[in-house]
Order: sequence, then C-alpha cells, then structure tokens
Amino acid sequence: MTAKELRAMTPADLDKKLADLKAELFALRFQHATNQLDNPIRIADLRKDIARVKTVIRENEIKG
Repeated sequence: MTAKELRAMTPADLDKKLADLKAELFALRFQHATNQLDNPIRIADLRKDIARVKTVIRENEIKG
C-alpha cells in the first residue's frame, strides 16, 4: 500500500483501514507469541502500513 493510494481515500475509509490494520496486527502478535506465525516480517510491514495511514490522517487534519 502506497501513500498515494491512501491520500485518495476518504477520512472514513482511512479510519476503517486503520482499525482493520490494528486488528490484523493484534492477531499476528498473538500468533507470534504462540509460535504459529509463518512470516514474522509481516508484523513489521503492518506497523509501517499503520504509520502510513496515521501520517495521511494527520496530513488531512493539518490541511483542514
């Protein structure tokens, strides 16, 4: 997911995307704790995606 794609989304879509990413991260952390996670790099990717979404949300707040 790129920042350009995120900037094209509406604020409501961004909030939903953020909630979905956080839920997925929670599930992956749980799997990691129980040694059931196949790809631990996915956790880092999700954290970066969450940061991108939060950045775009903040940019929209500043633009006003």
